[in-house]
Amino acid sequence: MIDAGYLPHHRRIEQVLRERITVMKPGDRLPSDAELVAEFGVSRMTARNAMQHLAEEGLVARHPGRGSFVAPSAPHRRTDRLLTFTSEMLRRGRVPTSRLLARTVRPSTRAEAAPLGLEAGDSIVEVRRVRLADDEPIAVETAVLVRACAETVLSADLEHGSLHEAILAGGIGLRRGTGTVGAAAATAEDARLLGIRRGDPLLVERRVIVDDAGRRIESTESRYPADRYALDVSFDVEQPGQTSNGGAP
Repeated sequence: MIDAGYLPHHRRIEQVLRERITVMKPGDRLPSDAELVAEFGVSRMTARNAMQHLAEEGLVARHPGRGSFVAPSAPHRRTDRLLTFTSEMLRRGRVPTSRLLARTVRPSTRAEAAPLGLEAGDSIVEVRRVRLADDEPIAVETAVLVRACAETVLSADLEHGSLHEAILAGGIGLRRGTGTVGAAAATAEDARLLGIRRGDPLLVERRVIVDDAGRRIESTESRYPADRYALDVSFDVEQPGQTSNGGAP
């Protein structure tokens, strides 16, 4: 464990608040900037930065004029960073598990092969799971992997462990990915697996991940109930007059 005395002031405040949040309930009030200044003997800017970092991580909800509160329990994830589901839930103080629905090696369909740069009929590994946090269903996840992942993925504990750790154990390092996020209505199967109603709104994330050599390794679809998961987005604002098509500002 890192000695808190060696941490920068804002990191020390973040560490203390993270520990407090693990035993608090969503909606519980957190200290104001002024209260943090008094407690930790720091500047208001340092206190504000610490709380803002926690807000960016999805742990804190800040409401101007009202204060800062423990964020709702729906996990948030930044769109420019991919953590494993296991790591993401552990960071939020929740217990991640999975219910394994399917794990098999079989010929690919055309739709499965295309994102991985394969030919229809090429061998793939399919892993289908319900992802849970504190026993609450968070997503139905279907991962399609290239055949090279089979040895370690087929023998790994995928109900309590990480798929990406299993892939890494096979000597394949995942490097970067691309993806899309859309909306869909829950099917009857979604409803049964997630404990929701047919037609309820879902966030549907599709991504392709490549390895250190740029080879496509994984194509995954994750289907989240819209009230149980959120994606945080950061962006630059294009200034008037800087449009690429030369249009009027």
